[in-house]
Amino acid sequence: MQITSEALERAIEELAKLPGTGRKSARRIAIYLLKQSDERVATLADSLLQLKKSVSRCSVCGTITDSDPCSICTNFKRKNGIVCVVEEFQDVYIIEKTNEFRGRYHVLGGTISPLDNIGPDNLRIRELLQRIADSEEEITEVILALNPDAEGEATAYYINKLLQNYDVKITRIAYGIPMGTELEFIDEVTLSRAFASRTVF
Repeated sequence: MQITSEALERAIEELAKLPGTGRKSARRIAIYLLKQSDERVATLADSLLQLKKSVSRCSVCGTITDSDPCSICTNFKRKNGIVCVVEEFQDVYIIEKTNEFRGRYHVLGGTISPLDNIGPDNLRIRELLQRIADSEEEITEVILALNPDAEGEATAYYINKLLQNYDVKITRIAYGIPMGTELEFIDEVTLSRAFASRTVF
């Protein structure tokens, strides 16, 4: 195939590196951008540059923020003493959308995964222990809200073991059957977990 535009091909190559974007999608995006005004493309490019320049990690909880500490950590209306431990900063966004949790967060930055050479020292577990030991924040409950996969379970188990040495209540979010799903479509592991996590009606 003869390439008519090196610049277009380079843009397609770069766009195809984005997660969930194949070459076809990358080509569609590149051609869409070609049809836009210079101002529109410049605004997009500027917003991406600002994303890299302005966004950083909160030094307290580890989520992404424009200011350090983040707006959640500095919000005095949030319940002090309850910290929800999550894997990645996007989990904070998902939980916040529910409007159910009014405490604070701690982002680990991943999970323990020996196959990927990620051990406890590669995560923000030490920072979590420091937050609990720090009397200023007075943490009384730690909620483990990690994904129910092998890595999430291993990480939750590891953190649970470490927290046994602290005077803190350890809970985890419930796992089970999602609303609107029929039992015949539920896998055995999810169903078993739902029975194990049952509550009083």
